[in-house]
Amino acid sequence: MGIIISSPLKLEKKPALRQAEVSWKERASLTARVSPREQSLQQYGPLLVAGRGSFIEAFPLFGLELEDYDSLFAEKLDLLLKIRENTHVQWSGQHRPALTGQGVYPRPLQNPLPVWLGVGGTPGSFIRAGVLGLPLMVAIIGGEPHRFRPLIESYREAGRRAGHPADQLKVGIHSLGYVAESAAKAADHFFPGYARSFTEIGRERGWPPMTRAHYDAQLGPTGALLVGDPETVTGKILHVNESLGGISRLTFQMSVAALSHAKMLRAIELLGTRVAPLVRTALASETAAAPLLIDSHAVA
Repeated sequence: MGIIISSPLKLEKKPALRQAEVSWKERASLTARVSPREQSLQQYGPLLVAGRGSFIEAFPLFGLELEDYDSLFAEKLDLLLKIRENTHVQWSGQHRPALTGQGVYPRPLQNPLPVWLGVGGTPGSFIRAGVLGLPLMVAIIGGEPHRFRPLIESYREAGRRAGHPADQLKVGIHSLGYVAESAAKAADHFFPGYARSFTEIGRERGWPPMTRAHYDAQLGPTGALLVGDPETVTGKILHVNESLGGISRLTFQMSVAALSHAKMLRAIELLGTRVAPLVRTALASETAAAPLLIDSHAVA
């Protein structure tokens, strides 16, 4: 999961985006590539999602070798967790100079800083999160979310085997979505920018152009896109929560479609005043039967 805007620290402070009690709590960090690693702890809070990232263009920019993709991530994640635990850090690794007691400031308010592991579809990443006992943030931007259930169960099993309590093994999902007054309006508003973005990415990666038929398929009851009116989006969130065995956090990214400022603000308002209350009401009656999805945050 990568940072999707050039200056998240500036964007998060804009009061216009703090509407409908939707708060900015998520930060995504490209742990394998951002240098130095210490900057993530200093800049991002109160929750940090660390992931390997799916784009490889930055490797040559930072003078890194693509074959070190996984070892870079493992090493820098280890460094991040060491920094989280200690103000003055003694650490050495293969891919960057050692730390010999340097202090990392400022320290986060939370102790410890919540660090979640961002993953895509690589089985080893799910298992790594479980072994470390880190909460899991699954990026589901296509396909059918229920297909991630076996990977999530492997995470939970790895965590149990490593001795971590079940309440520590939290699962969240990162989704693409948009809310409007009607499902038809939402679908039509979101499609042009979404298609343009994914067609451009696909041109670099060898994917076919995004079509309306493929897009519409993702809008169905089991599709990954959380696009529709408040009731439709609520239903899909509840379905994902059930099909994945319970999730505790949802991030909702709208920026991929390059929507107008007015449409974004209206969507944030609908998320806060319609979707979130509907989800909470539906889940409140099921607390004895299923985990609650307790936090949802818009990433506009």
